[in-house]
Amino acid sequence: ARICMAHGQMPERQLEKVMMEFINHKYDVLVCTMIIESGVDIPAVNTILINRADAFGLAQLYQLRGRVGRDQYQAYGYLFYPQGWAITEGAQKRLRVIEEFTDLGSGFKIALRDLEIRGTGNILGSEQHGHITAIGYDMYCKLLEEAVQKLKGEEIEETVETRINLPIEAYLPDEYVPDSRQKVGLYKKIAALETEVDRKELEEEMVDRYGKIPEPVEMLLEIADLKQLSQQLGVDGIAAGKENIKVTFDEVKTNLDPHKLIRLIEQDQRTSITPPARMTIRLKGLEGKSLLFELKRILGKLM
Repeated sequence: ARICMAHGQMPERQLEKVMMEFINHKYDVLVCTMIIESGVDIPAVNTILINRADAFGLAQLYQLRGRVGRDQYQAYGYLFYPQGWAITEGAQKRLRVIEEFTDLGSGFKIALRDLEIRGTGNILGSEQHGHITAIGYDMYCKLLEEAVQKLKGEEIEETVETRINLPIEAYLPDEYVPDSRQKVGLYKKIAALETEVDRKELEEEMVDRYGKIPEPVEMLLEIADLKQLSQQLGVDGIAAGKENIKVTFDEVKTNLDPHKLIRLIEQDQRTSITPPARMTIRLKGLEGKSLLFELKRILGKLM
């Protein structure tokens, strides 16, 4: 193979000459430093080998990986670190992230993960340090939003965290999502669903990445819908008995319209209310998707 070399200590003209000769296929292999991190577009290059990948930052690895795969050719990236060396926990996380996010347009996701790994400063203060991995980026943003509302003197809307305990198998099977890190990410996405559009986009992403959605995952998505609806109603918990479903409302945080509740009980003989804030729904014989569908239909009448 014809090999050339490029680094930042070379005279400008010599460096330019080497790069142009490589672009024009006078060389097969370019050995270089981080000088190619950005601003270099060589479509014909389809393979990159990164030595001591554990020593690079996540943004650097992402930029280096972006030097290949810029044309119709299948691209390959190989990340190396010394065999037998104990690399730091941070380096392990960075390498896992760069391995996991390979899709086009994954830069934003990598940036978020980089924020969690390295930590962030105090946005509302002068400190330039901090770490959010203990609570996660989403929770950090929620706490930050609440802090800003407090400073503005605005009323903070408290939400109820609904606990759901139903005899339904709802999970991500290992044969569907084998990678544990990707599985955790999917669980987070499902828990964060808020609208039907969000769910449709996530379903399309899962079908594209993992194939047809199996029944346990469908049940997980249905439960996420049920939880979102329940939280809007101020439901504290939903639990299954032998023949009944008990729906407990948070007495303080619920915004339930009592007239709608009375009308529901009058129209549907399967429902009853137990003071101070518990509704019982008799759904004997229903299970799985039909149980969740009927439960959502009944609770939907209270919206």
